[in-house]
Order: sequence, then structure tokens, then C-alpha cells
Amino acid sequence: MRKEKQHLNPVIRAVVADPETPGIFVIDEVEAPVAADSEAVVKVKTFSLNGGEVRNAFLSGKKLRPGWDFAGVVEKAAADGSGPPPGARVVGLVPSGAWSERVAAPTAFLTELPDSVSFAEAACLPVAGLTALYGIEKGGALQGKSVLVTGASGGVGRFACQLAVRAGASVTARIRKPDTIESLRSEGVKNVVVGDDPEPASSYGPFDLILESVGGSSLSSSLSLLATGGTCVLCGNASNQPTVFEAREFYTKGNTHLYGLFLYDELRHHPVSSDLRRLAELVAEGSLRPPIHLEAAWSNISDIARRLMERSIWGKAVMHLEYESPQQERDDDGSPEESG
Repeated sequence: MRKEKQHLNPVIRAVVADPETPGIFVIDEVEAPVAADSEAVVKVKTFSLNGGEVRNAFLSGKKLRPGWDFAGVVEKAAADGSGPPPGARVVGLVPSGAWSERVAAPTAFLTELPDSVSFAEAACLPVAGLTALYGIEKGGALQGKSVLVTGASGGVGRFACQLAVRAGASVTARIRKPDTIESLRSEGVKNVVVGDDPEPASSYGPFDLILESVGGSSLSSSLSLLATGGTCVLCGNASNQPTVFEAREFYTKGNTHLYGLFLYDELRHHPVSSDLRRLAELVAEGSLRPPIHLEAAWSNISDIARRLMERSIWGKAVMHLEYESPQQERDDDGSPEESG
């Protein structure tokens, strides 16, 4: 007979990554979160997936509670009086466990949403939006400068392109497949380079700022494309390949920089709540468009996570805890298209 689970606290449903389960991910009962004084309890409406957390779940070999990004409604305000009140619509992030019915979130990593921003749009903002924001800010004043974004069809890349255009930069985007060419151009991207070969981007360089998330030969090419005084911000290694580059070519340009951006370190040095609010307000005013590729019920988590690992999803995948419509995918122009 199956042994019944013993829970000390009330239970909620949450996504659990279990290596012994087909598809890895399963919705199971877990103990409800217990909030610290500086944490609010949020009833989660939506969450989005990020490549890093999905990859970690597949490779860890351990049972764990994944999830960073979420949007929902404050059910219980923080005991210390910080953060939004009960009933407030919010977006935030936690180190793990966001793929659940309820989450206890530090109010420093939580912000209230403008009325016009949907839960689906909001759930895209924390990890991808903040990574893009902090990466673009490393370039300083970008008016009239040249920016290259690699991996530009992903969540971070799409946000970075929009933020760089908004800052007045001339933006070149590099993507693996042509699916997002039209939407990138509609968002103000000047040049789009398609394919795994990074060299064609050289005709648009040198670049004052490069946001690099592919690694491998893409990173070595990016370093060679920096202008004197330029900065390459490395925020990922999607290729999972080592990088070999010409050191002399890099340092003899003078005053060039390679900056490693790891979001969970950056969060210690930034006003996260205010920065999330900035992003949400840009969405509300129409200056920033969350790149949602797919929306689905969270019961489809295993299939969507697999597709994310296969890199068949551009932009963001958003999961709804309460979702009665068919799974929807969006064309390159952002219009919904029903699927299975």
C-alpha cells in the first residue's frame, strides 16, 4: 500500500521536479509556505519558465521545487508592514518554489502592478526583464551608440533589444532561426543576423555594448567586435560550449570590458522592487512588450519544459494556474494561435 504523506502544515499544490517521474515534473501536494516577517503570502495566478531553472531541474538528479517568476494577488501582507497590502496585484521572484498555488515572497523582491498589466505579461518580467535591464545599463548612456544582442529571440534578448532601442541605440540582433525577424524589426531593431555563424554581425560593428548569452564561438566573436571602450556583458552560455578567443586582439583595443552578469548576485546590489515597478510601468505605457510565445495551463508543465529545453520556444512561456482556454501560441506578430 502507498504510504500516506504526513504534512505538519496546511497543504497546497505545487510543481515538483522528480527525476523518477516520467517528464520530470509533476503537480503534487506540499506544505503551504510559512512567511517570514518581511515576506508576503501571494496566491499565484501565473508563472513563466526560464531556461536556467528548467535545465537545473533536468540535470540536478534531485527532487526539488523549481520556479523563480510569478504574478498573483497578495493573500497575506508582510508582518513587518512592508510591501503591498492584501488584495494587491503583484509580480515578484523567489529563489525557488514559484511554480505553486501560493508563495512566500520577500517584499524587497515584490511590486504592485499597474491595472492595465495582465498577470501573463507580468510573469515574464522578473528574471528575463531584470537581466536585460541590468545588462543594458552596463552600457551607460546609449543614445547614438551601437549595441549587439545575441540570443535575441529569447526572453532576455527580446527585452534587451527593446530597452536598447528605447535608450536611443542602433541595435543589431542575432538569432538562430528567422521566426522573429519581423517582430524584432517592428520593435525598432535595425539589423537582424540569422544563423549560428556569428561572423555576419561583424559588418554592423564594432559595438559599444554587447549583451551575450550564447557563449562558445559566439562569445569569442563578440569580444572581437567590441569597440574601444566597449563592454561585453555575458549573462548565459546557451551553447554549453567553451570559448577560445584572441586575447591580444581583445586587450590591445584598450579599455574594453567583459562583465559577468549573474542575476542572483545583481539582486543584492539593486532596488529590485523599484526596478520591477519600472518594467511594469513600461509595459503599461506600451514602451515594453513582453515576448510571450505560449500560454497554457500549468498541467502542461512537462511538455512545455521539454520544448524549452529543445529551444523550440522563442520568447517566454507562461503557465496559468486557472486556465480554461486551449493552449495558445503566438505568431511572430504576437497574435494568438490555438493549438492542442
